[in-house]
Amino acid sequence: MLTLTPVERSALRAEAHGLKPVVMIGESGLTESVMKEIAASIDAHGLIKVRVFGDDREARVAMYEQICEELDCAPIQHIGKLLVLYRPKKEVVKERSSKAGKGMREVTIVKASASGTKKPSVTKVMIKGNERVTAGGNIKRAKPRQASTKKNALNK
Repeated sequence: MLTLTPVERSALRAEAHGLKPVVMIGESGLTESVMKEIAASIDAHGLIKVRVFGDDREARVAMYEQICEELDCAPIQHIGKLLVLYRPKKEVVKERSSKAGKGMREVTIVKASASGTKKPSVTKVMIKGNERVTAGGNIKRAKPRQASTKKNALNK
């Protein structure tokens, strides 16, 4: 079971105040599917509230302790039928695919006025990696480059 200092617990309690319960434990009690759902929620959010439908306080305390032991999470708060649980989120590093192109970039577009006597309009625009700016200042999606069938046959 994860242990926290009283200051950390107090900060997490304050953070959990605005949360709504994500998992409900019903008549069946703490089943395997409920435990899987709690584990998935705590992995996704880190700090969650669980509502227990049942009037037996001892059963709720037992469930609270069992959840904390099995999922290795810290008990934050138990008020009435609400249980607050915390486990630090695991950092997941996303791998960029080798096919990924350029990301977003900022481009300045300068368009001359229609009459030619006024100042040109200058706009800064974010464009995606697969877009280009035409000579007229419009944004178009870049077309895939045409590959020569003869060159492809020679390379193989």
